Amino acid sequence: MSHGGRLAAKALKAAGVECVFTLSGGHVMGIYDGCLDEGIRVIDVRHEQAATHAADAWARLNPGKVGVAILTAGPGVTDGVTGVANAWRANSPIVVFGGQGPFNNLRRGSLQEMDHVSLMRPITKWADTCYETARIGEYVEQAVRHAMSGVPGPAFLEIPMDVLHSPIDVEAITLPTFRDYRVASSAPAASIEVAAKLLRQAKRPMVMAGTALKWSEGGPALRRFAEATRSPVYTNGMGRGQLPMDHPQFFNRSRKEALAAADVVVLAGTPLDFRMKYGASIPADAQIVQLDLDDTLIGQNRSADIGLVGNLGVNLDALTDALNGSLDFSEHTAHLRTIEDAADAALAAQLHSDEVPIDPMRLCHEIADFVATDDEMIVIGDGGDIVAQASKVLRVPPNGTWMDPGPLGTLGVGMPFALAAQIANPDRRVMIIYGDGSFGLNGFEFDTAVRFGLPIVGIVGNDAAWGQMMRPQAMIYGEDRLVATELRATRYDKVVEALGGHGEHVTRPHEIRGAIERAFASGKPALVNVEMRKDVGAMKGSTYV
Repeated sequence: MSHGGRLAAKALKAAGVECVFTLSGGHVMGIYDGCLDEGIRVIDVRHEQAATHAADAWARLNPGKVGVAILTAGPGVTDGVTGVANAWRANSPIVVFGGQGPFNNLRRGSLQEMDHVSLMRPITKWADTCYETARIGEYVEQAVRHAMSGVPGPAFLEIPMDVLHSPIDVEAITLPTFRDYRVASSAPAASIEVAAKLLRQAKRPMVMAGTALKWSEGGPALRRFAEATRSPVYTNGMGRGQLPMDHPQFFNRSRKEALAAADVVVLAGTPLDFRMKYGASIPADAQIVQLDLDDTLIGQNRSADIGLVGNLGVNLDALTDALNGSLDFSEHTAHLRTIEDAADAALAAQLHSDEVPIDPMRLCHEIADFVATDDEMIVIGDGGDIVAQASKVLRVPPNGTWMDPGPLGTLGVGMPFALAAQIANPDRRVMIIYGDGSFGLNGFEFDTAVRFGLPIVGIVGNDAAWGQMMRPQAMIYGEDRLVATELRATRYDKVVEALGGHGEHVTRPHEIRGAIERAFASGKPALVNVEMRKDVGAMKGSTYV
């Protein structure tokens, strides 16, 4: 005889799961035992929030598979809530297991007992409890199916500890069939033709590609569409990197101007949320072609002129075929390129500044130059100002990956995302771009990286402040009224050294490149701590200027 934890692990193996993230808990230990039998790697972190963030990143890095986090009951589940909420807003398909007190003591006040399902229901696609050991595999399949189908997202499965650890003959249980649940359908041909007609009438179109394009693995289709029409393409969310950033149709510095002039906007998986001013950033007389995974997303916050529902790559290919090489927006593209070039020129002085303390844009320029030497690097953004500034100059490597928290804007994703990235890609270099504030949330996960021998490198832009909050606070209330926004110029490099990693401390701009190179050459988890200029007032390029 075996136990329910082994059945859970067997079901995970059948779903293609290779790795799970957890923090040790007695309520869920049976699943760990089953993972040993199934050859599923167990990565134990130092905070449950890191476990759910890592599961989120694993899903992003492995299309067609779920990320998995295993959380013990009570505070284990509540600690993981932020990571689940982040995956919810980012549409990441993760399955989170929650422990629970014994079913036979339900509502009697057992250790760490609470109503986890009600807690998780608002931030998951599916949340339920399995009360029968023989049905654990069935419930795991339901969780995976809900996480992967339609618009992806988190699923939560609670298993009481007596149900999980009850004896059972695992070999006598027939598991459900796991399949590829992702959206593969296409829009009707008539809808494709309506979209094509709108584009044929356009003079100044633009494409906004977002997260749903990534989940559709639609990058190649986007490239084909852009090349066939010579349309300008902008990206946000997980759409970043879906079109190579050195491609002539890729733009990132002229979006405001392109939107203001647009007569047709193709929304390829980009929601009309706060990043698009809920649709108000698109001119009132512009027409909208909206592609997304589900009909309920079409027309949210602003009506679309035509909606193409289904796999975004399939629908972009169909649209390209319908246009049949009849369009060429090169003249419009060339105009936008002049705006991009002017924006680049305006930044030149900051990019090459020898100022001490270091200009944040000089740091970003040095990082961008280093990233450009590796076509397969995985880069993770974890912070406010420093990540926003880096995004202006850093290009996603052609065969690499960019990850940031997504629309929830969660700080602390850096090392958890990097753990998943390095485990999934042991032969690739993984870099985190940190703000000093964000490092404080999950920086202790460098201990996890040391224990598992993961040579992740973090670079902290250290301005001793929560800069993105400090500047508006100073502008609204006065520089003499700063509160809760100032930090110390802490030697975070020494923290990482104490945990067993490699540390570098940088105070002058010419030292940056060498410090990054030494950090990667160390073969250890490493942190480059860069002291930057503190901008209390309005910073150049800031959204608050």
